[in-house]
Amino acid sequence: MKFLDEFKKFAMKGNMVDMAVGIIIGAAFGKIVSSLVNDIIMPPIGLLLGGINFTDFKLVMKAATEAKPAVTWNYGTFIQTAIDFLIVALSIFLIVKAINAAKKKEEEAPAAPPAPTKDQVLLTEIRDLLRK
Repeated sequence: MKFLDEFKKFAMKGNMVDMAVGIIIGAAFGKIVSSLVNDIIMPPIGLLLGGINFTDFKLVMKAATEAKPAVTWNYGTFIQTAIDFLIVALSIFLIVKAINAAKKKEEEAPAAPPAPTKDQVLLTEIRDLLRK
């Protein structure tokens, strides 16, 4: 029974739950970025390059026979994956940079001055009375 209690305590820690949420959101963000790359960014790049689709680039190492498919070296798929990675990395960098900038502005914002102590209030009243 002690093992189950330890596992429950481990699984329900705040850090573990935060990590699980981060992984789920990261997976969803990865799908969004993949769609951005494949559906938005790559078509114009392919058009600029004369309609070339990177995933079609391959080198046939052994031709297909009736019994076996061709053996190919799919370097175009690697190029596409590398471009996807760079765009994902850039997206994450920009998001982290924006979050850090927001935190920095929050830290740099001047805090409200502390409320005066009773002694300071009393001295201010005495000063104001002496001016009159």
